[in-house]
Amino acid sequence: MPFESRLLAATVSARSSVPPFHVIRVIDAVVARRAAGLRVFDLSAGQPSTPAPGEVRAAAARALGADKIGYTNALGLPALRAAIAGHYARTYGLHVDPGAVAVTTGSSGAFLLAFLAAFDAGDTVVLARPGYPAYRNMLNALGCGVVELDCRADTRFQPTLAQLEALDAPPAGLVIASPANPTGTMLPPAELAALAAWCDAHGTRLISDEIYHGITFAGAAADAWQFSRSALVVNSFSKYFSMTGWRIGWLLVPDELRDPVDRLAGNFTICPPALSQLAAISAFEAYDELDANVARYRANRDLLLARLPQMGIDRIAPPDGAFYIYADVSRWTSDSFGWAARLLDEAGVAVAPGIDFDPVDGGSFIRMCFAGDAETMVGAMDLMGEWLDRQPVRVSHRT
Repeated sequence: MPFESRLLAATVSARSSVPPFHVIRVIDAVVARRAAGLRVFDLSAGQPSTPAPGEVRAAAARALGADKIGYTNALGLPALRAAIAGHYARTYGLHVDPGAVAVTTGSSGAFLLAFLAAFDAGDTVVLARPGYPAYRNMLNALGCGVVELDCRADTRFQPTLAQLEALDAPPAGLVIASPANPTGTMLPPAELAALAAWCDAHGTRLISDEIYHGITFAGAAADAWQFSRSALVVNSFSKYFSMTGWRIGWLLVPDELRDPVDRLAGNFTICPPALSQLAAISAFEAYDELDANVARYRANRDLLLARLPQMGIDRIAPPDGAFYIYADVSRWTSDSFGWAARLLDEAGVAVAPGIDFDPVDGGSFIRMCFAGDAETMVGAMDLMGEWLDRQPVRVSHRT
């Protein structure tokens, strides 16, 4: 190899070799299909179809006219941190010191700060499979070792105490999500308490992804700080608050990690987006509007749970919360990416392939988002049912 080629090859870091997020390719295909004037019923993108609440948009407009939109504190505006602490008092009956709240650039920024503050390169972090792929990919890029627990229907796709006890050694960290992406399943409070206690007893840092809190259908979700103040809690304005593109989230930070998170945030991002922060303060005035969105999600969920078994998709993770259906389609395929591509091309219905969330068994699963309007849900089910009627069933599929 010529010297110049070897030099260029050496400039690409090994840590950047993370797998792609395959649903982004589906979204690209959706955009291209719409640009060509073709109809699409999109169940692929994991975001609300509603805009930010009216109070938030009005606050943003006021801020544009009255505020210079400059830098803020590295961990966020004091008024927003206090409002988030107030949200915990209202929602969970928890006292949270506003100083323990770190406002971040979306939940992605929260995870980056949490992982950097809590773990060193070479540390082992455990998470559930299936699960959100950015956990695995971000940890790998930071040089951490990742152990995925094979979580199946018999544990409702959530990690268990028995799985932790079976590990060769306690890990540096455990990432949990309740409600989870892609399955929508939740950890009952007693199970979350048991996992938190195990982590405290074994020196394992618990990272609790709670970005779908507020969107639940089987009782309220428990917060990790109800059981352990050693946990790092990640949340966001993206899902329940319907503010995905505003890129604003937060962390609840244990005392010993407050200064490290502050220093990391100042160096990595200087501060979260100022306009989004100013607007987000008003999100806590919009519970009625936001709960109306959740009522619509519930109706959509009930529609899909009624229609999917009629077309043969009857192995479904219990969607306790979030706005996803995670379904076994092994009756037809073990290549969920190719299957999803054909479903979009031939029927105009977009879904997310399961390989994003489970690199081992995800070829037999798809994720469907039901955060759209009722017309999208009905149209998708009609076309998907007609398409499935034409698909051959595999001779050997999951039993």
